[in-house]
Amino acid sequence: MKGFFRPLTRLGGLRTYAASFSRSKLRLEGVKDVVAVASGKGGVGKSTTAVNLAVALANKCHLKVGLLDADVYGPSVPTMMKISKKPDVTQDTKMIPIENYGVKCMSMGFLVEKDAPIVWRGPMVMSALEKMLRGVDWGNLDILVVDMPPGTGDAQLTMSQNLQLSGALIVSTPQDVALIDARRGAKMFSKVQVPILGFIENMSCFKCPHCGEPSFIFGEGGTRKTAASMGYNFIGEIPLEVEIRKGGDEGVPITISSPDSVVSKAYGDVAQNLVKGLHELAKEQTLQPEINL
Repeated sequence: MKGFFRPLTRLGGLRTYAASFSRSKLRLEGVKDVVAVASGKGGVGKSTTAVNLAVALANKCHLKVGLLDADVYGPSVPTMMKISKKPDVTQDTKMIPIENYGVKCMSMGFLVEKDAPIVWRGPMVMSALEKMLRGVDWGNLDILVVDMPPGTGDAQLTMSQNLQLSGALIVSTPQDVALIDARRGAKMFSKVQVPILGFIENMSCFKCPHCGEPSFIFGEGGTRKTAASMGYNFIGEIPLEVEIRKGGDEGVPITISSPDSVVSKAYGDVAQNLVKGLHELAKEQTLQPEINL
């Protein structure tokens, strides 16, 4: 798939090799691929996308999937995945992720009271993220989906630099204001040498339940055009649907409640495109020439 190594090849062979070598020490034991679901700003449905993507990967692609809610200040996974209990701990003091809908989940929301504000400075947030990554017994996973915090600050940089991310997905609505921040998010990952696996357009259009006519409330095709202009792949679009919102609020993702719906098919297509992209990325990496220092 076009565009994965565009940010890397600009760096030159030796520097790329050195970065690849240092990142190899950051792998999570037993986890094959780690994919960040990110957005340059909040409010574009990033967490909803991450949850339904993880469920689709587990139930439609039949993979072993984990979901890490890295949005420390506003954890959504406990509500969206209908999980209210605290994780158990192994004998070596590692937390055991809580499984629902075939997905192993971990979130700061499991560790604090539901309505308790998390008033932490940067170092405490970094420490919490590290604990939720390496202090968790994830077992063997094909993919760990990471619901990243919105924006491009310390938390995002820490996750990108302290974890071997296979790549990042950028979620945006098609409106210009959201796309400005989506570009920033993509450029941030490029700077820390994380491949962009593709752009996802959320809330692409609303179909009238009475006449079936589509309304492009946030604009039409903006995310696809932005991905093309930056040289990255566009891997799917998700419509604006009441059932998606209801599923998130009730803790039953639409990919579970209506697995055969048009929306679930859209999430399934994104999941399949992601898997295809990861396979292509792995192939590109194996074809890179070895550099002898």
